Amino acid sequence: MIQMSIPLIPAEDGKLLVPAGHVTCLLRRLAADWLEPVRTGDARADEQTIEDLAGVLTELADQIDVECIGYTSTAPHS
Repeated sequence: MIQMSIPLIPAEDGKLLVPAGHVTCLLRRLAADWLEPVRTGDARADEQTIEDLAGVLTELADQIDVECIGYTSTAPHS
């Protein structure tokens, strides 16, 4: 089971933000947690479905990373 703390950052408008690095880490850890039973042969669901779902989470984490890299490389630096 995944256990991790994620810091929440209050924005000026009262909304709470989560750092992107923590979101991508959570997505990758969740995908790895799903894949562990497949690797050990203890999967209770269709292994291909589990692998596909884990792949979607990993791809989403990769996409967030790419978007953040693109944003920080084009954002004005002070």
